[in-house]
Amino acid sequence: MRRKLVFAFFMIFLIFPQILFAAAANNAAVVSTAAKPSQGTAKNMQQVSSKSASAELLNVRYAIHNDAVKGGSTLRLVIDSSGPIEASGTMINSPSPRLIVDVKGAALGKLKKSMVLDGTIAEKVSFLAVGSKNSRILIDLPTVINNNGYRVFTLKNDPGAKKTNRVVVDIEKPVPKPVFSFTPGLKGKTIAIDPGHGGSDPGAIGNNKTQEKNVTLAVAQKVQALLTQAGAQVIMTRDTDRDVFGLNASAVDELGARTLIANKRKADVFVSIHINAFTDPSVGGIASYYYPKTGYDMMLAQNIQDKLITVSGDFPDRGVSQAGFYVMKHADMPATLLELGFISNPREEKLLNTLQFQQEAARSIVDGLESFFAQAAAVTGGGR
Repeated sequence: MRRKLVFAFFMIFLIFPQILFAAAANNAAVVSTAAKPSQGTAKNMQQVSSKSASAELLNVRYAIHNDAVKGGSTLRLVIDSSGPIEASGTMINSPSPRLIVDVKGAALGKLKKSMVLDGTIAEKVSFLAVGSKNSRILIDLPTVINNNGYRVFTLKNDPGAKKTNRVVVDIEKPVPKPVFSFTPGLKGKTIAIDPGHGGSDPGAIGNNKTQEKNVTLAVAQKVQALLTQAGAQVIMTRDTDRDVFGLNASAVDELGARTLIANKRKADVFVSIHINAFTDPSVGGIASYYYPKTGYDMMLAQNIQDKLITVSGDFPDRGVSQAGFYVMKHADMPATLLELGFISNPREEKLLNTLQFQQEAARSIVDGLESFFAQAAAVTGGGR
């Protein structure tokens, strides 16, 4: 027993220093690895440093493109960059019209501080440094443009075509707004009436299978008769149950055909007649819409709405609202879109089918038009 204990102590004495030495070596290796980056780690650090370096704006140029088909003009401003960038635009109207383009990721560099442009679409472009890595482009304009009148975007570099990263700004030449000078009365006026839907497009359909296209046509025909009696010239976008552009046409083609008819005939106003619908059958009422492209669109909608809400049947007044419906935006003249109740509302669907409602609605539209011309004439002083 004693010999065994002696032998055990002897073995511990031999092995323990080796264990301690191995542990110390391992700890030293860990410390060494943490203190000295590997080649992969150093490479990653180099990439991060390179990526964080700001690019620079290098060059600026512009050109004017004239559209031979539509007759419009567009100024394209291009600013080259030595690296990837982001850009966004904001239009301000005060104290003077100006388009502000903020560029992220590119310093101003040695770019000229300003440059004179064509003078009709844009007058001058100036460049400002925003910190050490961003820039701001200021484009002075002769007139105010809306948000659809410009585009700001970036393009990536294309080494094969020898093109750098770049900011592109497109500015359309504003189309002069037509000058309207209205006279009172309906006699001699040219009025476009647009019965919504038709042909292959039934529009909204009620629970009792009433089709919107049939009601809008019935009301429009009665409006036509009343306006003709008053001495107005009436342009109907459709006077039968048919597609205006063609069978199963796209929405843009169909709606574009309706406004084209009115624009070619130089109508004084454009009135589109529709019936509303909603998932909740309890919702109802009459509404009128406008798009503020002239100084008279809202006036037209409000005058007709004021008359429409007097029809019998106790239709709720849903008021006048701004909207971007295609026919209102693309009609050259003041335009409104009317929603003569909800076909999804059982009570209103029944009333919409009655001759009394259709006749009253037509009479209200005509009265609203007469009221509009009187008010517009007071504003313009007459002449058209």
